[in-house]
Parts: sequence; C-alpha cells; structure tokens
Amino acid sequence: MKKAFQTMLALVFVILITGSFAFAMGSVTSMGDFPYFSIGCLVMGGLTIVSLKHRYEKINLAEVVGSFALYAVLVSLFTVPIIEAIHSLVS
Repeated sequence: MKKAFQTMLALVFVILITGSFAFAMGSVTSMGDFPYFSIGCLVMGGLTIVSLKHRYEKINLAEVVGSFALYAVLVSLFTVPIIEAIHSLVS
C-alpha cells in the first residue's frame, strides 16, 4: 500500500510540475512558439522516473521528486525565452 501511495504522489508531482511549466511557457510565448518538444520531454521523463519508482522499491519519494525537479530545470534552461534572457544578460 505504501509503494502505491508513494508512486501516486510522485505522479501527482510530475503532473503539477509539467502543468505549471506548460502554463508558464504558454503565458510567455505565443502559440506559434510554444515548446511542444520540451513538454514532450517532460512527460516522457516523468513517466520514466515514475515507472522506475514503481519498479524498484529502494528508490525514495524524495529522490524521485528531486530528480524530476532537476530534470525540469534542465529542460526549461533550453527553451527559447530562457535562452533569450541569458543572451540579453551576457551581451
């Protein structure tokens, strides 16, 4: 029961982070520039991490949440608005 509950909590966290990323990118960019590939990468990465949590019992919930949070930060660094902001800071 504990394993299923922790897997569901990890899935809820993945859905919330992916949804907030999509909302933030939707409010910053136009629909022509929406990063569908980045959303797809977040969904596939989240499903992979949750399935690993479901398969292996020794993975803690904190490790799953932390690894997906770092993955979401990494994916968001390579979107157009962030790259443009970094470019304007450097130049």
